[in-house]
Amino acid sequence: MKLIQKPEPGEYATYGSTYVRLVPDDGRVLHQLRDSLQVVQTLARRRSVEQLTTPHAPGEWTIQEILVHILDTERIFAYRALRFARGDTTELPGYDPNPYAALSGANQRDIEDILEEYWAVRQATLTLLNSLDDDALLREGVASGNRVTVRAIAYFIAGHELHHLASIGENYG
Repeated sequence: MKLIQKPEPGEYATYGSTYVRLVPDDGRVLHQLRDSLQVVQTLARRRSVEQLTTPHAPGEWTIQEILVHILDTERIFAYRALRFARGDTTELPGYDPNPYAALSGANQRDIEDILEEYWAVRQATLTLLNSLDDDALLREGVASGNRVTVRAIAYFIAGHELHHLASIGENYG
């Protein structure tokens, strides 16, 4: 897998640093994404159905809802990366993850089905990002009203996942 250097602060909106800073500064973001598949499988398979589908507090998402949220966000970010890598300059809108989570049906799904989808989405993301040359990785576009490079999006995907995996660890042990 190719190395993708960490983006500079000017390549993404300030809020993106929440995710970018969680990813090691070694250029191995694609390896991070690949390796986290095992982390997610282990995390999910060590919990009962009740633990996976019960929120830790009223109004919070369940573990299964969080996993599907990570998938939804990864799909949206990968779509943005594809558009910008191919030179599309159309400004892309933001999205509100709450309706996505509410309508995902995550808690009615079998965890193995979610893990299979997780693997498929991640493989598609890895294949796309690994196929891009250095010029494509530095192309930028506007999403949610902010300029962002393709390589920053790669780090957003990885950092977003790390953020949520940490919150699962904090809230669910």
